[in-house]
Amino acid sequence: MSAPPAPKPWPSPRPNAPSTRSSSLMVSELFLSLQGESTFQGKLCAFVRLSGCHLRCRWCDTTYAFSGGRRMWVEEVVEAVLNMHSPLAELTGGEPLLQPGAYPLMESLLSEGLEVLLETSGSIYLDKVPWEVKKVVDLKPPGSGEVEKNCWANLKLLKEGDELKFVLASREDYVWAKELCFREGLFEGKAELLFLVAHGLLSPLEVATWLIEDKLPVRFQLQQHKYIWPAHQRGV
Repeated sequence: MSAPPAPKPWPSPRPNAPSTRSSSLMVSELFLSLQGESTFQGKLCAFVRLSGCHLRCRWCDTTYAFSGGRRMWVEEVVEAVLNMHSPLAELTGGEPLLQPGAYPLMESLLSEGLEVLLETSGSIYLDKVPWEVKKVVDLKPPGSGEVEKNCWANLKLLKEGDELKFVLASREDYVWAKELCFREGLFEGKAELLFLVAHGLLSPLEVATWLIEDKLPVRFQLQQHKYIWPAHQRGV
């Protein structure tokens, strides 16, 4: 009888990368789906949803991720992602950066040659996020109820390939986002600007009309996954 194949070794740590061997995370869910938002909308993606969030946005559709989940080692999460056979992976939440293990997890996924996205509220300073990770920063407008939690210093850290997302629930949110982009020079910045409608709270036609009237250089999006599956379905 031939010997069983040797297990696939874990990648050596990247230079200056934190060790993953002592890092664990609380994971709410792991699943394969299509990207519902961002410039990667419609692409196959392996999602890692981490547990925990310090915000309570009015339209949050993942309140189940506020607590609970399964404790997993970084290596276990990486193996689960690789078994989904997707070249694109995203860390989301909750707020994934509340867990220190999110950083070595991103490093390990990058070491496996994956394209890695980070979906974050932007309320946590992003200076420790690996450079190669594409940040999707969900800046909170007044309608979220959490506008005071925005970390404005993050606007200076956005690079080409990063994305700044505004989920809008009212005309007030739209005006706030537009004025912020003008004031901070974001229309001339490197990050892609996304204006989205909070599903069920604002008419997409209204926002499309405003954008056309104002001729704003942004990308308008609907939350695609909520039109494919029920709005509060998990694992999509």
